[in-house]
Amino acid sequence: MAIPTSGYPTTLDDTNATPSATVEFPQPASSTDLDATNVEHDLLHKNLSLAIVALETKLGITDSNATAGTLLQGTGAGSSSWSSTLPAVTLGGAVTGGDQVMSAVTHKDYSETVYAGGDTGATPTIDEANGNTQSHTLNAATVTFALPADSGLQAGTALTLIISQDSTGGRAAVFQVSGATTNVKWAGTTAPTISTAASAVDIVTFVTANGGASPVWYGFLAGQAFA
Repeated sequence: MAIPTSGYPTTLDDTNATPSATVEFPQPASSTDLDATNVEHDLLHKNLSLAIVALETKLGITDSNATAGTLLQGTGAGSSSWSSTLPAVTLGGAVTGGDQVMSAVTHKDYSETVYAGGDTGATPTIDEANGNTQSHTLNAATVTFALPADSGLQAGTALTLIISQDSTGGRAAVFQVSGATTNVKWAGTTAPTISTAASAVDIVTFVTANGGASPVWYGFLAGQAFA
């Protein structure tokens, strides 16, 4: 049998050093007869031409050169260019921003991840990496929430905690920076008293202007006793 026809771009071609009936681009030795079966040089040239044209079709024609921080983009039928500007795209999966700055952005129809923390126990630790909006159910007599404090905490981080009493009610909640003995800063220096009725829901928000391992968290009572 002869060299098989290039399957690119549907399949990747084989470049095995040992010629066979399944290798599209064999690698013959210097003494190999290039008219021998499975190394026919005319078919090899044909495969090269087919693969190159297929590659040109996929990449398109471009007169721009690759530079740092650019992507090759299709710019029309059979053309492409290297550019640092993304066209209109639809994301098909999660994107990790790596704490990079996005400037001059207009958001529309967006939402935040809501992390369901479940029952708190006595000393729940809040991790902003779980989501900036979180729900928690108080199920200990006094629940001390430890707010984030680590080198990865970004300045300007905001948290919304949706806090529910369990079916028993009467639980108390205290908020403090993780590992610290001083409470979060509140307006008028007075921390709110969480609603105590069974299944009552309060919403408390926090923001830090400095972040980091020693953040200052400012707390705000957004609403209480939601039924």
